[in-house]
Amino acid sequence: MPTTVPAYGTEAAERLASMADVTASEAALRRFLHGLPGVDAVGLQGRTAALGTRSIKTTAKAYAIDLAISMIDLTTLEGADTPGKVRALCAKGIAPDPTDRTVPKVAAICVYPDMVATAKEALAGSGVHVASVATAFPSGRAALPVKLADTREAVAAGADEIDMVIDRGAFLSGRYLEVFEEIRQVKEACRRDVGTPPATSGGTPTRKASGGGGAAHLKVIFETGELQTYDNVRRASWLAMLAGADFIKTSTGKVAVNATPPVTLLMLEAVRDFRAAVGVQVGVKPAGGIRTSKDAIKYLVMVNETLGDDWLTPDWFRFGASSLLNDLLMQRQKLSTGRYSGPDYVTVD
Repeated sequence: MPTTVPAYGTEAAERLASMADVTASEAALRRFLHGLPGVDAVGLQGRTAALGTRSIKTTAKAYAIDLAISMIDLTTLEGADTPGKVRALCAKGIAPDPTDRTVPKVAAICVYPDMVATAKEALAGSGVHVASVATAFPSGRAALPVKLADTREAVAAGADEIDMVIDRGAFLSGRYLEVFEEIRQVKEACRRDVGTPPATSGGTPTRKASGGGGAAHLKVIFETGELQTYDNVRRASWLAMLAGADFIKTSTGKVAVNATPPVTLLMLEAVRDFRAAVGVQVGVKPAGGIRTSKDAIKYLVMVNETLGDDWLTPDWFRFGASSLLNDLLMQRQKLSTGRYSGPDYVTVD
């Protein structure tokens, strides 16, 4: 099956072109992915545990809480979602604490495709992006034309960002080129104007989500809890990045095992190595199971010590969460007043 790599800045395009043979055939892609260094599970878990012991003082904690709020994709993905619920969530994303306008806005509101237009209208002029899951979320079990139609519908409705989910069955069966091609075609379906190339800054794409022309931002979900091994997570990360992912994301939040610190650290290392190899920066989004400020700060420490300041912005790191925001708001209130307000201080999503 013939494939092509996405269009990027000149330097990045040249580096990616030098890797074109990697995706020339199923055999070549398999050789490349299985040729990646094996993951030292003990070392990975040990490094994660060590990073989790970092002591964060009061001033740094206050900064980290605000940064975490600004990185949240505030999410409602339920069959019972209504326009009223989505509008209420949008209002909360714009002003998480109506009594304190110094609280940052969240990065995005994430909804199903049929709710994109509602969210777009509610968020107009706010700077908060509209993200939409697509491609038969959360199972990923649908024919490719259906997945592409799902994506185009969300983009046409105004989605700034698309969160697609890979076919884990195809990946685990070793049909890597099939998964690559699916991501590549969904990436193309994210384009609002096929004739407009993605924005670039020097040799590295900016890849910042935008409500204008060009392309919707593509996040590729692996459902790491179903990938079985750390080696598979590393392979999925490289596969998605080669196919054009703007972000790689751990989970749908719909299975028993979602984001974990070791898996997220592994993905952070993958995007670091990918940028070193081809000059393209890719974001990371852990999602599902991150509920407390303490947990969020541990993830930010991992980002800082693994990738540095380049990734410590909402353009390059996100939290997929529905309940995390409430705990961040309560901890923020405690830092500013010395009192813990409790769960009745925040709205119920």
